[in-house]
Amino acid sequence: MKEKFMRFMYGRYGIDTLGKYMIGAALVTIVFSNIFDSSVFAMLSWGLIILAYFRMFSRDIYKRSGENQTFLNKTFKMRRWLAVQKNMFSQRKTHHIYHCPGCRQKIRVPKGKGRIEIRCPKCNTTFIKNS
Repeated sequence: MKEKFMRFMYGRYGIDTLGKYMIGAALVTIVFSNIFDSSVFAMLSWGLIILAYFRMFSRDIYKRSGENQTFLNKTFKMRRWLAVQKNMFSQRKTHHIYHCPGCRQKIRVPKGKGRIEIRCPKCNTTFIKNS
């Protein structure tokens, strides 16, 4: 069965970032259609799912790749901001993030060191904070 599916998908585009976001958006609109009992959300979710599958099974790889690249370019700032927030959230238990009072540079300091003097690596300003 796996070999048959591999043969079927040979030469087809497959799933990419845009396809994943489309399927995620379809799932969200399905939830909204159930909450608000709206046929508009239901039709929108079906449209997104059909479009995602169309892109996945398409043989026009160059065009689907261009669509995905356009999507990635348009959403770069948002995805980068989310990645930074995720990184800062994962460090919250082990580090404090302070801003230098002179240049507003972010400085990461390990927690549990007591009251320490911090020197900014950018402008050499020193300030005292609790870690």
